[in-house]
Amino acid sequence: MRRLRTRLAGALVSVLTLTLTATACGGPADTGSAANSPTAKATLAAANRVEPLTGTARPDLPVTVGSADGKKVTVERADRIVPLSGSLSEIVFTLGLGSRVVARDITATFEQAAKLPVVTRAHDVSAEGVLSLKPDLVLAETTTGPSEAMDQIRAAGIPIVVISPAQGLDDVATRIGTVANALGVPAAGKRLTARSEARIAAVRKGVPRETKKPRVAFLYLRGSASVYLIGGKGSGATSLIEAAGGVDAGAASGLTKDFTAITSEALVKAAPDAILVMSKGLESVGGIEGLVRIPGVAQTPAGLDRRIVSVEDGVLLNYGPRTDQVLTSVVAQLYGKGGDAR
Repeated sequence: MRRLRTRLAGALVSVLTLTLTATACGGPADTGSAANSPTAKATLAAANRVEPLTGTARPDLPVTVGSADGKKVTVERADRIVPLSGSLSEIVFTLGLGSRVVARDITATFEQAAKLPVVTRAHDVSAEGVLSLKPDLVLAETTTGPSEAMDQIRAAGIPIVVISPAQGLDDVATRIGTVANALGVPAAGKRLTARSEARIAAVRKGVPRETKKPRVAFLYLRGSASVYLIGGKGSGATSLIEAAGGVDAGAASGLTKDFTAITSEALVKAAPDAILVMSKGLESVGGIEGLVRIPGVAQTPAGLDRRIVSVEDGVLLNYGPRTDQVLTSVVAQLYGKGGDAR
């Protein structure tokens, strides 16, 4: 959310990588009374887990699959798996293969993965750390790097399957299917896809139908590095906002870049009724009161009403098996129902 969207402007990547290293671990959202209610806190504690499929998935290997880096990769074994992102870890565990995972990315914050050694921080892979665990398969994102580290892992004879990034709800099935096929459990992938899509559909069915759709701006915040960005077209948040019954205020205001530096003018033009943030980002600026001190925020309808929607970094834009929980959280906070998701 671990992961910031993979299509951030290149000039910002190095800054964001440094700040994500320090802040990517999840924590309780600071969203006012809704997120701090006893019910919401209980929900948070229970939800920071993945729900594996019932039954034991047994990989049928070897398989040869296409990798997003253009290579064909043959997977002989999947007894010691290293997923190099929180999103990929989530899929592997939910497919029922969590016992085979031997390491994690710092954004894999759910309970079942929490005690695994960390070998990746904000797409900065420790090749030595990975190789020391003697994996027989590595799963990576297109943004995983540096390339020298990935080449070192390949040179050691470890197959690496690279997965294309998710940009919206339509990518849930693709991501799950790709990982399941690489692990030799395509039937489990189909089951998990069907379950995930059914749960997302159920949440969408219950979204309030308001005459005026709320305008929601997605802000990416890292106060420790003075990084304050507003999402536009392609930020990855549009699909989630629209599924929650809202309008992506940044995209609707004409922001064509994935992310643009926040200015008073941009916020006034976006005129968000609510602001969507990652929980650690909100924490990094001093919570809601710190957020409204960012120039322009207090003058928006969202700032005036303190209408802030906060979801944990490592799951917000994963578009995977827990997306129904994320959508439930966004809907609950957006419409004042309380609750949250991890």
